Amino acid sequence: MELGKYIVIEGHDGTGKSTQVDIVRQRLLDNYGIESEKLEEPGGTPIGDEIRTILKNGELERDPKTNLLLFTSARCELWKHMSAVLKIGRWVVVARNFYSSLAYQGYGEGLDLGLIEETTKTFTDEQYMNPNIPLILSLDDEVERAKRIKLRGELEKPDAFESKGDEFQSRVRNGYLEIAKSRNVPIISANQSIEKMADEIWTHIEHAIK
Repeated sequence: MELGKYIVIEGHDGTGKSTQVDIVRQRLLDNYGIESEKLEEPGGTPIGDEIRTILKNGELERDPKTNLLLFTSARCELWKHMSAVLKIGRWVVVARNFYSSLAYQGYGEGLDLGLIEETTKTFTDEQYMNPNIPLILSLDDEVERAKRIKLRGELEKPDAFESKGDEFQSRVRNGYLEIAKSRNVPIISANQSIEKMADEIWTHIEHAIK
C-alpha cells in the first residue's frame, strides 16, 4: 500500500494556518477524492492536549529548554498517531511541526538549532523531519498580524508566545524566513487575501501530486 502524504503548513501566529489547512483538505477531497486527517501541534492526542494547555499558559515562566522538551513530548505522542495514519495510505494535513521550535525556541528564545533538531529526531524519525509538502506562511505587517490575533477574542490567560514583545516576534518572523531558505521550503505571502493564498498553496500541492 502506498503511504499517505504528510503536508505541513507553518508560520507565525496570525498568518492563517488553520484556515488554509481546512481549504487544502477540502480541495484534496473535491479534486482528487483524497481523504485526509487534520491535526495541529502541539496537541492531537490526550497527552498532547494536556501539554498544549501548559505550553500556551503565559503565566507559567519556563526555560526555553523546558519548552523544547514539552513540545517534543507532544510531538512524540502525535507522531505515533500520524505515522500509523500515513501507513494506511491516508493523508495528513498539519498546522505546524518542529519548524515551530526552530523559529520560536531557536531564533526566538535563543536555543541552539542543532539541539532542537537532534532532540526532535531522537523522539520522532526522518519521515516526521521531512514532510512531503512543507509550506511556510509569512506576514511582514506586524500591525495586521496583531489585529488578526485580537479577532480571536480575549484569552483567559495570556498566550505564552503571542504575548511576547515586538523584538521576539521579529526574531520569530525572520527565523521562519531563514528556515525556508535553508530547507528550500516555499514561502507563501500572508499579506494577500485568503483566496489568493489558498490558490498559491494549491499550486504547490498539485505540483507535488502530479
